[in-house]
Amino acid sequence: MVSGNGSNLQAVLDACRDGRLNAEVVAVVSNDPDAFALTRAAEGGVPTVVAPHQGRDRAEYDNELAYTVASYGPDLVVLAGWNRLLTTHFVSHHVTVNLHPAKPGTFRGLGAIEAAFEAWSEGRIDHGGVMVHYVPDEGVDNGPVIAWEEVNFEADDTLETYTARVHEVEHRLLVEGIATVLARAEMSGGRT
Repeated sequence: MVSGNGSNLQAVLDACRDGRLNAEVVAVVSNDPDAFALTRAAEGGVPTVVAPHQGRDRAEYDNELAYTVASYGPDLVVLAGWNRLLTTHFVSHHVTVNLHPAKPGTFRGLGAIEAAFEAWSEGRIDHGGVMVHYVPDEGVDNGPVIAWEEVNFEADDTLETYTARVHEVEHRLLVEGIATVLARAEMSGGRT
């Protein structure tokens, strides 16, 4: 599930195609009809669904979204740049993981990269991070961590250079996190 450019989606599609990830992306859902991620999915031969949420009751939207996603039969739902909080009306129906550009317990929600960069600029932190975590409830970026990695700042960093390094780590760590969840499911008899 995506809301934007889809570079993390592309990393997953590439990993599936070249065998680094023994998985298949069965559909890509976006709440933004203009998300470039939809183009990436279509170019990869993956079915796309546009599900705008504006003006919709949150519970009703998430119930409908859960049904739509279920129609594709996924073993795992991956939030790869999905910028909308999901309610229990969705996450209670699907094993869901999220990618977040911060260390566990820090800079929750949107704008995490900018918040970490600002904190570093003010001397409050010396590194940021990226994590992949489960989404078991309506909490914001606080589910059980699957994988995480520090991203150090460099003396001459700008927001742009730091962001580029974060994205590099995201692309790799998301694939590793998905592989971990799928391996756990295989070991437990198919339950993710």
